[in-house]
Amino acid sequence: MLQSRALVIALILLLGTTLPEVHSKSVFERDRRDWLVFPDAVAIYIYETVNKLSPKVGQFLVDASQTQVVVVTRNFLIRETTKLSILAEQLMEKIKNLWYTRVVGY
Repeated sequence: MLQSRALVIALILLLGTTLPEVHSKSVFERDRRDWLVFPDAVAIYIYETVNKLSPKVGQFLVDASQTQVVVVTRNFLIRETTKLSILAEQLMEKIKNLWYTRVVGY
């Protein structure tokens, strides 16, 4: 019962504030290529909010995030989104080269 109350209060506080107020600077300072920067920032924000209300629930979130299923899934997502990022960068380079050679005439 206490955990559910803590989670409800955490969600109310989460909805009462916005992500840019708290973590926007740390998200953009990272030199990461993958697309999980924003979900990581949200997870950190949720953890910090829940941990302030109930350290036991915060520890439960840490333990849950370190389970084998979560770690394997996260590593898979990082690997695949990195591949997509590289392909998107290559596509942008090809479009840029096409623009300069065919349209602009360089």
